This record gives sequence, C-alpha cells and structure tokens, in this order.
Amino acid sequence: MLVCCSCSLDMNLNKKERYSAGFLDLFDTASTVIAYDTSESDFNEHYDQFYEKLAEYDKLYDIYNAYEGVNNLYTLNHEAKDGPVKVDSRIIDLLEYCKYVYELSGGKTNICFGSVLSLWHDSRESAEADPENASLPDMTELEEAAEHTSFDSLVIDRENSTVYFSDPQLKLDVGAVAKGYAVREVCKWAEENLWTSAAVSIGGNICTFGYKEDDGNSLWNIGIENPDTTADDYLVNVRITNLSVVTSGDYQRYYMVDGKKYCHIINPDTLMPSEYMTSVSVICDDSALGDALSTTLFNMPIEDGKAMIEGMDGVEAVWVDKEYNKTYSSGFEEYIED
Repeated sequence: MLVCCSCSLDMNLNKKERYSAGFLDLFDTASTVIAYDTSESDFNEHYDQFYEKLAEYDKLYDIYNAYEGVNNLYTLNHEAKDGPVKVDSRIIDLLEYCKYVYELSGGKTNICFGSVLSLWHDSRESAEADPENASLPDMTELEEAAEHTSFDSLVIDRENSTVYFSDPQLKLDVGAVAKGYAVREVCKWAEENLWTSAAVSIGGNICTFGYKEDDGNSLWNIGIENPDTTADDYLVNVRITNLSVVTSGDYQRYYMVDGKKYCHIINPDTLMPSEYMTSVSVICDDSALGDALSTTLFNMPIEDGKAMIEGMDGVEAVWVDKEYNKTYSSGFEEYIED
C-alpha cells in the first residue's frame, strides 16, 4: 500500500499542466504561447527564455529600427550599398532561404521588392494618420522603384558573413518570410530545450509540436481565422501536431481610398494590392515555407495555386475568395475536426 501510494504521488508530481502567456511587442503582432510544464514557475522561466530567443530574431529581421551593437536588416538597407556589411549568421540563413523561396515561387515572393513596398507602406501610414486624404502611391514612382528589385543585386557571402547591395537603390522587405522563419527556428529550439508539447501563435503563424494534454495522443485543435469579420466562428478547425498553419489575408492590414480597400500584400506583376482572394491558409511541417507559400498563393489565381500545391508533398491549403467561398486542396479536409 505504501509503495502504491508512493508511485501515485510520483506520477502526480511528474504530471505536466497547461499554461499560457501572450505578448504584443514582437514582429508587430499579437502572440500566444501554450505549453505543458511541470509547474507555473518552470513555465514562466521557459516562457521568458522563449520570448528572449524570439526577440533576438525580431531585432535581426527588423527593417524599420536600428539597435545599438546590432547589424540588422535596417542596417543593410542603409549601409550595404556602400560595401559589404558583416551580419549575424541568422541573417545569412534567412536571406539564403529567401532566395530558395524566390525561385520556388517564380518571383511571386521577392524580399528584394522593398523599394516598391516602402512606397505602399508610406501611403498606408499617411492614410492611417489622415484618412480623409488617403491616396495611392504614384504609379510612375512604383514602376521606377520596380527597376531596383533584382535578386541578383543581393550579394551574399556566407564565408565572410557579409551582405552587399550591388544596386544602391535596392531595399529588402522580408515581411513575407521572416516571421515564419523565426517561428520555425525558435520552436525547433524550444522543442529541444524547453517543452515536449506546445502550440505557438505569432500572428498568423501557428506552430505545434507534441500533443495537447502532453499525453502522446490528443492532437492540437487549431481554429483558422475567418476573413469574414462579421462571422462569429472560425473559418475551419483543424487537428494537427508537429505541423504549422499560416494564413495570409486582406482583412487586417489595409487602408481605404475612395471607398475601396487596399491590402498590404502587393502583387509583383501589377505593383498593386493583390485582388484574387481574401485569405489563404497553408498547412505544412515548416512555418517558414508556410509563410512564404501563403503569400505566394495570395498573389495567384486559385486554379494556379491549386496546381502548385498539388505538385508538392506534405503541403495543403484552403483558399477563400471575395465572396467567402472556400476551396480546399486535395488533402486539406483530412485535417478538419469532425
């Protein structure tokens, strides 16, 4: 009897409980971490470590702010035209991954498009400050900026860990890839060092590993945000583990000009906000790839996007058109919660 009681007590002591925490100050988005840990104090300690690790990536991949003692993407956009700039290996890793994404997407997702995107960013910020005088960027200026978006102008030297812009007017904007890439790297580190089971949501990037209840059996239930903001339920609920769900849409970051909505995702072919659909969500085992693909698919007709996804292993997607009709890739519905 004493031995049995001792065993029961040990099992209770080893049982992990569910904890959660959130933040708003990294990657300019609302974020939540859910994880199973041995105590609240252990979770808080691990959560702080997770936050600090993600904050490192946030600083490195920031194109809008400089940080003392850090050569980040802001530094590159201001100094790499003058000569090679020494950077952290995590920037080299990201830029090389973005080159892979550029080739995979046929140029639909291009981090060297910053000169165009900055014009849209400035117009959107001006509209937010003064909605009555909201306006679109000048097309002539957009076309001139588009002349300075070649990936060949981005010179990456892995051996010396330097980056150089051979076109002085080149600008980087990694918004279509960096968040998902950082989530992938930090979640991989967290699984190795902090938790056995967790679900992390960094804006529209959700990464899962382990199991809900930490029981080796219960899949995570993930609600994909509904682009119809008048709806009171999720677009769809999926059950997953060791997979990521990433969504791109036109319903959060946009501004209005003469009663028309202009979203933040710019089609490189038209230099205008993409108008094919209202959201795309991708399921795959790599949040960096999911992030890149959701943007790529957003800039393509659904038929072309479906053809692309059907040619890839382990990747599924759901498209939502302007009338909120859903289109699934062939294997997506296998993840839908019954």
